[in-house]
Amino acid sequence: MADIIDILPDHVANQIAAGEVIQRPASIVKELLENAVDAGASQIHLQIKDAGRTLVQVTDNGCGMSLSDSRRCFERHATSKIKAANDIFSIRTKGFRGEALASIAAVAQVDMITKRPDDEIGSHVVIEGSDPVNHEPTGCQDGTRIQVKNLFYNIPARRNFLKSNPVETRHIMDEFHRVAIAHPGISFGFHHNENEVYQLPAGPLRQRLVGLFGKNFNQRLVPLEETTDLATITGFIGKPEFARKTRGEQFFFVNNRFIKSSYLHHAVQSAYTDLIQRDAHPSYFIFLEVDPNTIDINIHPTKTEIKFEDEKALYAILQSTVKRSLGQYNISPALDFEQESAFSHLPPPTPGQKVSAPEVKVDKDYNPFRAKTEKHGPSVEDAMRFTQAMFREDAGEAEEAQEEQHIISPEWNNTQDSSSTKVRAQLHNTFILTQVKSGVMIIDQQLAHERILFERFLDQLELHQGQSQQLLFPENVELSREDYDILMEIEDDVKALGFDLAHFGKHSVVVHGMPADLGPGEPKEQIESLVEQYKNNRSRFSLPKRENLARSLARNASVKAGKALGSEEMDNLIDGLFACRQPYVSPDGRPTVTTLTLDSIRQIFKSR
Repeated sequence: MADIIDILPDHVANQIAAGEVIQRPASIVKELLENAVDAGASQIHLQIKDAGRTLVQVTDNGCGMSLSDSRRCFERHATSKIKAANDIFSIRTKGFRGEALASIAAVAQVDMITKRPDDEIGSHVVIEGSDPVNHEPTGCQDGTRIQVKNLFYNIPARRNFLKSNPVETRHIMDEFHRVAIAHPGISFGFHHNENEVYQLPAGPLRQRLVGLFGKNFNQRLVPLEETTDLATITGFIGKPEFARKTRGEQFFFVNNRFIKSSYLHHAVQSAYTDLIQRDAHPSYFIFLEVDPNTIDINIHPTKTEIKFEDEKALYAILQSTVKRSLGQYNISPALDFEQESAFSHLPPPTPGQKVSAPEVKVDKDYNPFRAKTEKHGPSVEDAMRFTQAMFREDAGEAEEAQEEQHIISPEWNNTQDSSSTKVRAQLHNTFILTQVKSGVMIIDQQLAHERILFERFLDQLELHQGQSQQLLFPENVELSREDYDILMEIEDDVKALGFDLAHFGKHSVVVHGMPADLGPGEPKEQIESLVEQYKNNRSRFSLPKRENLARSLARNASVKAGKALGSEEMDNLIDGLFACRQPYVSPDGRPTVTTLTLDSIRQIFKSR
């Protein structure tokens, strides 16, 4: 039999190895930006075309390379920072020309011009699919310019796996944010298809965050600072009221290198206990400076995961530091008597003045079980009678008891169960109870309303018939660059729902009208919530754009748990639910309705 073991050719081995490092255009952006930082650049500019498919170009004014280094950096295993195996445990830089350049050159066409300040002439290198095409001296400015063109041109199957341009652009934006935040002392520029995305001057960290996320971001930040033997912690955390449903603005940096750590994230999250909702995520931009010998950064090909020598101690320090900052800047709940208006207007007592105890008046005839709440439905006494009536086998007797207490709801044309006796009650301002022939139907008011609005919004998107309520005074809404891009991505469908928007400035829109179905609410909050929910759905589900948008808006506009409803409101909600095409499930698949049968209820009270 013939031998079957072969040695892979170098160009094939390079393409396979590239798959570990170069997954998409954003991978190239990360490597080139980090190389520019390590080159000592004070100015770095990123330019991309077609979300990086056609071009990724990074230009810097760093130290540049010699003629020989400019060619050697594209060889496999080329490095400027590791001389011995132990060096990988004490790395402080991100990498300098090399390591990833061989992988990039294996799957793209690379054109590089570079020059050191002390050299009279620079170098020009062109490589296609690991094959050198040109390497010659050239006149150029100090620093380096690298162009990566036609990514995966020689691996069409891999190119087909790239996502849409908006998705790939968001990944590039993420990598740009990580490097730009880690190095606020460096000036960064970013252009996409000749359009300016960012122009960030060098400055303090707070200025960099405002430059990236908008001027309104400044009011959200709380400083963080702590020094211990184990680590130095600096940066900013977000105020609890600005916590979001998605993890869009959580950044950890260890020795100025971006990392991901669910363990440290939990430490920050736990410090916000009782300050934010359980499913909300606070913003944070946290820098940890530690001894490089106490961490291992090479446990993942992209170096975004780190193993710490003493994770438990670091967890405790980080958690307490965040808690103290929240308390120090009066974020944690506290009673500030100086701010209480009830105390601020009391005149000081004059000398010798007698202070009398306040007179307390008591209504001896008051009976809380006899009080009625006309606005929000039946009283407690009515509800008790209503519940008793529900469990009577004689439906006529139940209806008679209902009429006696004057809590009859308007007629409900229930096509699902014609035996309903139209008895209604609200439980904990969250669930609607109604009697049916088989027992008791329980409806989740928020999920039911989400289903109603979801189908309504889908129809409006399909027919472009959303009604708009014009604002008396148009309102300007400024968004972060990421949120603005998402809003522009769904702009046509947003307008079809009834939003009347106009572009205003780089990352701003002017709102002239809102969908009539949204009800009261500030335009800024409504739009920010819509985009946030849209991002949250996109990260959790694979949904068509219109379905995601309809689901997002329905979630934001629906009546929430804890909202008291009157009898007419409950009836309208039930009417609307059972007029839906799919009344029994919410848009995200949760049940809207459940029924307790008489048999199951009797079973509960049977003697044992």
